[in-house]
Amino acid sequence: MQLSTKARYAARAMMELALSYGQGPMLLKNIAQRQNISEKYLEQLMAPLRASGLIYTMRGNKGGYVLGRDPKEITLYDVISIVEGSLAPVPCVDKVEMCERWENCATRKVWVRLKDCLTAELKAISLADLAASQEQMGNPTA
Repeated sequence: MQLSTKARYAARAMMELALSYGQGPMLLKNIAQRQNISEKYLEQLMAPLRASGLIYTMRGNKGGYVLGRDPKEITLYDVISIVEGSLAPVPCVDKVEMCERWENCATRKVWVRLKDCLTAELKAISLADLAASQEQMGNPTA
């Protein structure tokens, strides 16, 4: 199971906003440059994050993107679930009606546990945690 480019890039963009939290809005082009992401692609990723309230834009001369909440309050799960949707490795985990065997399927139980573990891990990591980890590693974007 692999997360898509959308998930990876959204996480990096949100981490960038967490790194600059409290310093005012960031321009999309600066986030894109610092994270080596196409500006057009990043703009598409920001739309669902903005619709969800995780980020918002400020217009005007000193405008740009800012986090909608403190980075301690936004988890990696919040970000990834918005751009990816379900983290279930197979469809029957979320939609039992897709499989007539779901009640007696040993493999489905494994897929449910896998989704639960992934969800728990991503919920345990805030954007503040991610930003702190990046700073400890030597923030190449600063």
